[in-house]
Amino acid sequence: VQLQASGGGLVQAGGSLRLSCAASGRPFSTYHTVWFRQIPGKEREFVGALRRGVGGSTYYADSVKGRFTISRDNAKNTVYLQMNSLKPEDTAVYYCAARINWNVDYSNARRYDIWGQGTLVTVSS
Repeated sequence: VQLQASGGGLVQAGGSLRLSCAASGRPFSTYHTVWFRQIPGKEREFVGALRRGVGGSTYYADSVKGRFTISRDNAKNTVYLQMNSLKPEDTAVYYCAARINWNVDYSNARRYDIWGQGTLVTVSS
């Protein structure tokens, strides 16, 4: 499967953005999907995860819990990251990643070998 991330941009603090991660080559519903973000000089930081399957469980970093939501549209083979109440500290390059088998270490970027290209989110104060 190949992943294509999009939707980044410049937004004011308090605003919203929706990132998309489109999959090609295999139904996205067969994968667990995760979003990470990265700022220069730092490691990729876990943002949130969506387990595969109907009603898949979601997991979020404490820093985004209550503000970000991950969802999937199987018909469009796309996973979304809805980001509300954005803060300047949310500024980063956002990446989607996927894997077939769930791992309890799901927040570790090294566990994933399927990645989309990054999309830059800039939140101005």
